[in-house]
Amino acid sequence: MILKELKINTLIKDSTNCYIIQDETTRETMVIDPAGNVDKILEMLEILQANLKYIYLTHCHGDHIGGVKEVKEKYGGQIITERKEADSLLDPNTSLTSYIGIGDLTIETDARVDDGDLLHLGNLEFQVIHTPGHTSGSSCLYCEKEKLLFAGDTLFRGTWGRTDVPTGNFDDIINSITKKLMILPDETIVYPGHGKSTMIREEKPIYLELKPRLL
Repeated sequence: MILKELKINTLIKDSTNCYIIQDETTRETMVIDPAGNVDKILEMLEILQANLKYIYLTHCHGDHIGGVKEVKEKYGGQIITERKEADSLLDPNTSLTSYIGIGDLTIETDARVDDGDLLHLGNLEFQVIHTPGHTSGSSCLYCEKEKLLFAGDTLFRGTWGRTDVPTGNFDDIINSITKKLMILPDETIVYPGHGKSTMIREEKPIYLELKPRLL
């Protein structure tokens, strides 16, 4: 597997992590959360000679979707979101695109997925985990073979995603993390929507023992 992490600057304070995943044999490729700075994303896809299969959105906020339309126009690929999140892409009140400063985006999903659904890139398999809380349709992608979790804005290094946004809910995000993510293998590497990566075993004390992360 080839994994590239691109730091995409948006008009919010923290850059957004855009991930590009490729199966080395087939060159089938997935882009997760193309937030903007499209030339940077397209350059990497060209270097990888990508056969873009999926554009996966962990949630609909403008700081994660700013480059979706241009990436699809250039490389194709199916735009995929969790079922509850799909309609939010067309609603600027929930996508917060105007607040973030990118204007209204007219984006429709090509496919809606549910908790437990599987996506395939060549021999790579990714399980959809519906993790409501940051938004009602937030989701993560888990690759058991590679021991990777792409967590969007659900789980960060040492903390969780904010819930003071439309469709956000604190109880939901804590339940999503404790009941769906903390049960993953300890050695699972977590790649969040912002900031540094972490591991499940490093985050467990926060949620299961109510201890702060020390490092």
